[in-house]
Amino acid sequence: MIKPCLNHKHSQGFTLLEILLVVAAIGILAGIVIVAVNPAKQLGQTKNAQRKSDVNTILNAVYQYTLDNNGNLPPTITSTSTEICNTGGTCTGLIDLSVLTTDEEYLVAIPRDPSAATVDGSGYYVHQSANGRITVSAPNAELEEIISVTR
Repeated sequence: MIKPCLNHKHSQGFTLLEILLVVAAIGILAGIVIVAVNPAKQLGQTKNAQRKSDVNTILNAVYQYTLDNNGNLPPTITSTSTEICNTGGTCTGLIDLSVLTTDEEYLVAIPRDPSAATVDGSGYYVHQSANGRITVSAPNAELEEIISVTR
């Protein structure tokens, strides 16, 4: 016949202290990983990558339009750096590049900055230099980065 173990000194399991030590160690390691990864910086870099892509997309569309229209730029681009109007927005005081989105020939829609604050503005700016070069910029870039392309 098997006798039940009456000696509780050999019971299996973890003590509360051991569990707390393991949880504390995991918390410390998680804190170190979060600091090393720096999610705010990663998010800023992701948004800036989107801005770079958008700036190039807008500039390429402007040049495609220019090629198709005998070297004429969209007539609304001025020599003053001004925000580009969002597709479907009210373009008062903004650069209207709807000629690029008409019939989705050059763009389906004007790209919008990931942090654009206004409903009507895209968050991207455009202007023409005295030499006829076009600059598209993203002034809301994060991490002190300057995003601007001129052609």
